[in-house]
Amino acid sequence: MSDTNYVKKDTFEKMKEELQHMKGVERPAASRAIAEAREKGDLKENAEYDAAKEAQGMLEAKIKYLEGVIATARILDETNIDTSKVSILTKVTVTNMGTKKQVTYQIVSEKEADLKLGKISVTSPIGKGLLGKVIGDIAEVQVPAGQLKFKVENITI
Repeated sequence: MSDTNYVKKDTFEKMKEELQHMKGVERPAASRAIAEAREKGDLKENAEYDAAKEAQGMLEAKIKYLEGVIATARILDETNIDTSKVSILTKVTVTNMGTKKQVTYQIVSEKEADLKLGKISVTSPIGKGLLGKVIGDIAEVQVPAGQLKFKVENITI
């Protein structure tokens, strides 16, 4: 995981809290579940033991992933964002040239993306297509459904 993860300070703090919870609460609970299942007899035919080991493996994978995200995180300060062009953390209002519908997206990191809240990832096709555009530019974006054209109407924080 060598890519930089751009996040806001509050998101970074939430990730650190989540990691501490996984390490301090969930990891010991997983170990206890394995120990309890081990006490119930033959490990070859113990479904409870297998399930506990699998859950522990998934937890360890999540911990490793989150540690990597935190290690490569770069905290962004919203007060230093240039709104002359589309960049991470800017809100961009675009018009879909095909449907003439207008929508506003905030360009965020993958960890913060939530389409229901209008937050799209900087690594998504639309996010990549809009990056660096200025007001009046047309962004041509290749998506699984074909090619879309968006006209940049406004850029704010």
